[in-house]
Amino acid sequence: MEDGPTRSEGERMVAGQGGTSGALYQRLLAPLLRQDDGLDAELLSRLTLTGLEQLALRRRWPGAQQALAALTSELLHRDRRLEQTLFGCRFSNPLGLAAGFDKDGVAAAIWHCFGFGFAELGTVTAEGQPGNPRPRLFRLAAERAALNRMGFNNQGAAALRRTLERQQLPPPGRRPAVLGLNLGKSRQTPLDHAADDYATSLSLLAPLADYAVVNVSSPNTPGLRDLQEEGLLRRLVERLRRLPACPPLLVKIAPDLEDDALDAIARLAYEEGLAGVIAVNTSRDRLGLGGRIVRQSGRSLAEEEGGLSGRPLRQRALAVLRRLRATAGPALPLIGVGGIDSAEVAWERIAAGASLLQIYTGWIYEGPTLVPRILSGLSDQLDRQGLATLSEAVGCGQPWR
Repeated sequence: MEDGPTRSEGERMVAGQGGTSGALYQRLLAPLLRQDDGLDAELLSRLTLTGLEQLALRRRWPGAQQALAALTSELLHRDRRLEQTLFGCRFSNPLGLAAGFDKDGVAAAIWHCFGFGFAELGTVTAEGQPGNPRPRLFRLAAERAALNRMGFNNQGAAALRRTLERQQLPPPGRRPAVLGLNLGKSRQTPLDHAADDYATSLSLLAPLADYAVVNVSSPNTPGLRDLQEEGLLRRLVERLRRLPACPPLLVKIAPDLEDDALDAIARLAYEEGLAGVIAVNTSRDRLGLGGRIVRQSGRSLAEEEGGLSGRPLRQRALAVLRRLRATAGPALPLIGVGGIDSAEVAWERIAAGASLLQIYTGWIYEGPTLVPRILSGLSDQLDRQGLATLSEAVGCGQPWR
């Protein structure tokens, strides 16, 4: 592999939306995503995951191999300058799929084919649970945003383990993309038993995880965000780190925390030896959109329960990241997520101190070619900024050029 960026003809086509997946997405799915109503957002996600699950299970069949090879050729952006090794994991590039899309890990074996350097599976709970009543996922198309109140719907930790074993994944450290597992508290578990609940999940899944994430920040499980309080979070982290072969442990936080709470989490991460912090989850704040009517319900955003994600979250997510970096110093790895839907926004987050990035809502709206577009843009910025590696760019504070 060459030291500089290399781009196949397929990758050049992607940049112009000419690749197969990009063209299909723009023709078939993009029109559905330009309006709030129409095909139900959760149904669309479920149909997509069903297809990906079958492709992952049959990925060694000749037809599936050919399709995945074409997808990889189209969406993979190779540039050694974007590689990093963080908390013992080698990331081929800094862009990952955020938790919440592949809750049950059904496509774990093929996320690298979409160009991702890593993917975060889950959120998974100790026991399977149905989540909140439907409808619970809403498009806000004009704002490139979404409102969700899913409530950790998933099949449970034991089922996730079986699903991953069925896909016959390479062991941690030998995969084409790093796989993280995002852990949440079961809805029925009281807070004073939360540590044991998380430990049940992690003890089952630790052998399959490159890293694990303690999700204490979803707004859709009652009381969950109370676990961000320093004392409760410290006890939770200490409980998990006592488990045999505990993988690198990160915590995912809410965008709605006050500065003193962010400072406390940064201190805790240093004192407890956390591998990193993921900033941020969805927001209970309506970010100036409280009067916006959700077409499917006829009610305003201010009246609806759930977390807001996507483009409106960009500035708050950036502010939280900057605060964490200022408090934690340069050593603690930070993963930036929230409102990232272009190479410029991705660079903004890197320059503010993120070593890694995650996308979800922006990826849904922009389509699969968002991944190589972001990575190509980061490579171009390294050239323009005169930097040799992405690691040098982390926290550099330089504006987009």
